[in-house]
Amino acid sequence: MKIAVLGATGQTGQYLVNQALQQGHTVTAIVRNPAKLTVHHDNLKVVEADIFSADSLKTHFKGQDVVMSCLGFPASFFSGVSGYTLSMTSMISAMREARVNKIITMTSWYTEPNSGAQSSFLIRFLLLPMIRSVLTNMHEMEKLLHNTEDISWTVVRPPGLKNLQASAQEFLTHEGYFVPDGSGLPVGSAVGRGDVARFMLSLLNSNAWVNKGVAITTK
Repeated sequence: MKIAVLGATGQTGQYLVNQALQQGHTVTAIVRNPAKLTVHHDNLKVVEADIFSADSLKTHFKGQDVVMSCLGFPASFFSGVSGYTLSMTSMISAMREARVNKIITMTSWYTEPNSGAQSSFLIRFLLLPMIRSVLTNMHEMEKLLHNTEDISWTVVRPPGLKNLQASAQEFLTHEGYFVPDGSGLPVGSAVGRGDVARFMLSLLNSNAWVNKGVAITTK
């Protein structure tokens, strides 16, 4: 397939680009700083664009089969985070103009404000408040996609991320804001970035999670 990747220089994005190329896809990596992407491949085109401008993106979206986003924005205590919604708004607009109708993006477990109630004490009272500004904007972006009827979307929600290559482990999935065990408590707390990329790419040939948010982890 022809894939436009945003966030390609980020930690998860680099795994996604490499795996997509290994699987024989043609990748257009849309980046702010091309020097940051050290991969070279005949099927890889690296282009510079402004992720907050639909005009800047639409040229690079033309002819693509799917847009995949691994964009991430840092937490902010003082001002809210807005990068997720602003970039998604420009992506959706550019996709409409370029006639691309499929997007796969990633957020996180616990984006919905009350979904962390079953999590461990440390996560609930220490980690989640620290990243609440990010989770809030991720959730706003998810709602934006929910209200987008002309584009096929999937939101992949991983828990904590580790810098690990893809494994062969089986995925556990749940349509919700975390993966529960039999008693409704969260299963596991971290997953390898390579596995997140592996799951996102598995959606290219599947309609399993179209227009849904799916929480994932590995067994």
